[in-house]
Amino acid sequence: MITSYPNQVRISSTGNTVSFGGTNTDAFGRLRVSQPYTLFDSQNRYGIDAQFSTSTTGSGAATHLSNESSVSMAVTTASGDGVVRQTFRVFPYQPGKSLLVLATFKMDTAKTNLRQRVGYFNADNGVFLEQGANGITFVLRTSTSGSASDARYVAKADWNGDKLDGTGTSGITLDLTKTQILFMDFEWLGVGSVRCGFVINGSFIVAHTFHNSNIQTSVYMTTAILPVRYEITNTGSVASSSAMKQICSSVMSEGGYEAVSQEHSARMISTTTGTFLTTTFKPLVSIRLPSTALGAVVLPYNLNFLPTTSDNYELALFKNTTLTTPTWTAVSSNSNVEQDLASTSMIGGTICYSEFTTGKSGRVPLATGSGYNWDLQLGVSLTTVSDIYTLAARTLSSTGGGIGSLSFYDLT
Repeated sequence: MITSYPNQVRISSTGNTVSFGGTNTDAFGRLRVSQPYTLFDSQNRYGIDAQFSTSTTGSGAATHLSNESSVSMAVTTASGDGVVRQTFRVFPYQPGKSLLVLATFKMDTAKTNLRQRVGYFNADNGVFLEQGANGITFVLRTSTSGSASDARYVAKADWNGDKLDGTGTSGITLDLTKTQILFMDFEWLGVGSVRCGFVINGSFIVAHTFHNSNIQTSVYMTTAILPVRYEITNTGSVASSSAMKQICSSVMSEGGYEAVSQEHSARMISTTTGTFLTTTFKPLVSIRLPSTALGAVVLPYNLNFLPTTSDNYELALFKNTTLTTPTWTAVSSNSNVEQDLASTSMIGGTICYSEFTTGKSGRVPLATGSGYNWDLQLGVSLTTVSDIYTLAARTLSSTGGGIGSLSFYDLT
């Protein structure tokens, strides 16, 4: 017989009972099995992972540690020195599924005026581990009032789980100057709990849980669609130079991810018939996130091209090309995306996909065999600049023409 209890599953047979509870179950009390759906993973094997945007202040610097597959985030003793590394992408949360975040790191020794943070957060919302003026704390940041607040911080001595001071169930004493695996799991739904802790010796140890249901009067933070972030900052002069190591991170939807969404399209609306295409790539249509929706989860999905002459063409999807005199307007079917149809030339950028066609229309899917291609998700830098994707075309040997569209999914 299988009986379900809050955050626990008990299996009884011939008078014997086997219980699965604690972190053997996910944030919704489901028994954890080895079927996580990875939304994001990061490592620094051959260089600093380009999936993170880096911001430095003062003499702060991020340096690749090739022998350690890590990034050294270093500051001097000067007040104001800082390094922030935050993923360009935010990660989609589906209500009713546990969202698991893992991040590995090593902090420097605690020092007066030195603040170090690791977690799932941005400047407005999220949850993170901090070592700073208040000692070692877990912090729940929220901007539900209209401005960011870190008022919900819990010092290590007040954690409601294993305080990791040697007296808890694990018997372990936490040492942040040694490498750590931080974990957090969310049952957001606006009002769910957040469990925070560490994976040590293969075991998930819950240090503190932020409870919200039946306690708060509103959602506990604006959204659970957030980035992974690492910070080191001198809030004043520090006695000696410091460095925190960023190692690996991963974000997973526990219990899979339902790949269901309406397809939207940014498209040329004129029936262009001229021979404006040459052997140099020309932009047909581009998309980006507007300043009002920089936290949206948008992925290009299909390239569409209709040639108007019987020439040979190459189509390409460019990332972050520089467009000449773009005019950005909202896509009619989706206010979370802007399109540009005005640019007539482009410089630079990275080709993410290319396809050849011989004068007949084509529809090129950009999805993968397992569903969405998360690597193509539109990201945003720490300076709030959105990625741009551009559908471009060129002829292989002469002049030609055609119209195109770039379809996308909005999973926000």
